[in-house]
Amino acid sequence: MNLLDANDHPGAYPETWYAASAVLPAPRPRLEESRKAEICVIGGGYTGLSAALHLARRGHDVVLIEAQRVGFGASGRNGGQVGSGQRLDQLELERRLGAEDARKLWQLGEEAKALVRALIGELRIDARWRPGVAHVEERAPGVAHAHALAEKLARDYGYDNIEPLDADAVRALIGSQRFRGGLIDWGAGHIHPLRFALGLARGAEAAGARLFERTRALKLSERAGRRLVVCDGGEVEAEHVILAANGYLGALEGRVARRVMPINNFIVATEPLGARAEEILARDIAVADGRVVVSYWRLSEDRRLLFGGGETYGYR
Repeated sequence: MNLLDANDHPGAYPETWYAASAVLPAPRPRLEESRKAEICVIGGGYTGLSAALHLARRGHDVVLIEAQRVGFGASGRNGGQVGSGQRLDQLELERRLGAEDARKLWQLGEEAKALVRALIGELRIDARWRPGVAHVEERAPGVAHAHALAEKLARDYGYDNIEPLDADAVRALIGSQRFRGGLIDWGAGHIHPLRFALGLARGAEAAGARLFERTRALKLSERAGRRLVVCDGGEVEAEHVILAANGYLGALEGRVARRVMPINNFIVATEPLGARAEEILARDIAVADGRVVVSYWRLSEDRRLLFGGGETYGYR
């Protein structure tokens, strides 16, 4: 089973607050004939759109195919947080990899944040960047670790954008007695994820990439030494193929599919809360807790609570 068919209507954006609060473009054409390109990108999320944009800017001939609509998947319905660093923090990365490699990963994360903000500006995307992501902890050891991380980043990495929080500061921020402390990373931020994806698509097309929607890749093969992407309505012959389908890859490429486990995460949006919104979150920042399966929340521009968390695994 493929997640492309699991939960949503074919060729349509899911009925989310993100879709309702974005200007959705008319569907792009389906691929219904044979095309040739230097590079074929499979998947119209952040990875595929960014690849198409940057390759086209460098003069490469790019065709991108998307089985649904660009930004249809996780890229258009995630929590919107643009965080610092990697999944493991710098204290843990230095322990596992050593200081030199840990620093390279940190720099990679900093470059990624800068790229997001630069693209929002260059492409004039109304992604509503807002600075600030808070990480809150329920237990004293978690708070101590968060504060030690803030000190480490300031001392060894020159990153002084973190504000430590004690229990009173967290209570004033989110109105909850549950958490013992944490931090706010003012160098991180949050955005409207679908608007960002749509802006990348416009930018890729402006740079010369050809985008096709409602075009599903069915098979990868070769023809005369070139890669052939067989689709449900046509085919693309290319020198190179970029697989950018993430959890939607299905069985298209077995060597990769064996290493991909789809993870389903869930987000809800409340009705507009009006003045009550400040009882839940006093500042226009995003928040995440310290659990392994993270709960995360923020307010939308029309003062709804966007709350995410929970996971299931596999094609369900």
